[in-house]
Amino acid sequence: MHNSQATSTTLSDNSRSDLVEKPDALDLPPPLPDTSPPDGGSTAWLTLAGAWMVQFSTFGYLNAFGVYQDYYTRTFLSHVSPSNISWIGSVQLFLMYAPAVIVGSAFDSGYFHYVQIAGSAVLVFSIFMLSLVQQDQYYQVFLAQGLGIGLGVGLLFLPSLSIVSHHFRRRRALATGLVVSGASCGGIVYPILLNHLFENPRMGFANGVRVSGGLVAGLLVIANCTMRTRLPPKRRNSLFTRNGIMHIACDGAYVWSIAGAFCTNLGLFVPFFYLQLFAVDHNVSPAITTYILAILNAGSTLGRIAPMALADRLGVYTMLLPAILSSAVLVFGLFGANGTGGVVAIAALFGFSSGAYVSLIPPLLGTLCTDLSELGLRMGLAFSIVGTSMLVGTPVFGALLDISSGPGSGGRVWWRAVVFAGVCIVAGFACMSVSRALYERRRRRSDVAARLASTGAV
Repeated sequence: MHNSQATSTTLSDNSRSDLVEKPDALDLPPPLPDTSPPDGGSTAWLTLAGAWMVQFSTFGYLNAFGVYQDYYTRTFLSHVSPSNISWIGSVQLFLMYAPAVIVGSAFDSGYFHYVQIAGSAVLVFSIFMLSLVQQDQYYQVFLAQGLGIGLGVGLLFLPSLSIVSHHFRRRRALATGLVVSGASCGGIVYPILLNHLFENPRMGFANGVRVSGGLVAGLLVIANCTMRTRLPPKRRNSLFTRNGIMHIACDGAYVWSIAGAFCTNLGLFVPFFYLQLFAVDHNVSPAITTYILAILNAGSTLGRIAPMALADRLGVYTMLLPAILSSAVLVFGLFGANGTGGVVAIAALFGFSSGAYVSLIPPLLGTLCTDLSELGLRMGLAFSIVGTSMLVGTPVFGALLDISSGPGSGGRVWWRAVVFAGVCIVAGFACMSVSRALYERRRRRSDVAARLASTGAV
């Protein structure tokens, strides 16, 4: 009887112990998943390679519009003014940036692959529709190339840049530079390819466009198979409220940086549209004229990679401001480029400076962001606003160029158009300098506040 009572007491004590200990074990929170980017690995590098192919097939294809501008002006749409033709390319650039807020929100919500597949289908379909347009039918070209290709590029462009942040943090600047170099490489390949195909009597315009469309389709299929996301979808936040927008609008450094990018982009993309036509009008060898855009984009390839590595150590503004100023100087340098050597030198150097500028804008927006949860919205707003400048800059240049009388080969007056582009880039440099001053003042105040807080804590 005594043993039975002792056993009962022992079991009862053990049961009480279990009841006390088990809730403690259940109360332990589950370990949080590690969401930090791995900065390497097969998935990360395959995703980077896929993003590079997207950039090659989107922005890289748009970088070849100078070939279309030249071909349309002299042959396919010869009855249409250069200004009206340049609207096709301007709408493409505008649509590449304009949907950034919507596309960025879809990316954050977990629809990356859906957006990429939809954009790939629209882009490839539109390129093949361009091969079916009839000569002297401006509206057909505008619908297929301006709207169709522009919309497809707009769906693909921003997500292929944003996906880099899922896989790289410490080496993010280098990874971003490698990805955007795809646009410059596309700007080398597509102009050479299209020029040779358009001039080949056995191929011509329609088959040349189809060949380029087949290349784009193949690369996008591979890209969609290799790119992967890592982070879970984010919930909608309150950034799109009135208070959220006003908080961003009151950031002076950010607002002035957008103003600087807006003015810069009014003139920066003019050479990509008109440099081949400029070469034709200024006694450049026909053999070199065919490769002039490829030379420009070859310089851009170096400009998109080298400054990114230095920006991590020297600061984004330190690299960005010289790139903008150099671009303005080189645009004005067209006044002295009256032969093959001068135009080739301008093309290579301008490619480097403009490539550096384009690559440094995303890191700049990250530097100016005070709250990383706002980064997507800030980039989307900036890209959408700056896209408007791309819509109007090159048509204004074309309108200034399209003068039936006066100096200039073929009735085209280059000096007024060149002055417009150069002054716009100089204005962008001035606005970006103000942005840097405001950013430095904000950073000094933050440093002082941090020192005072640490002193008070001690």
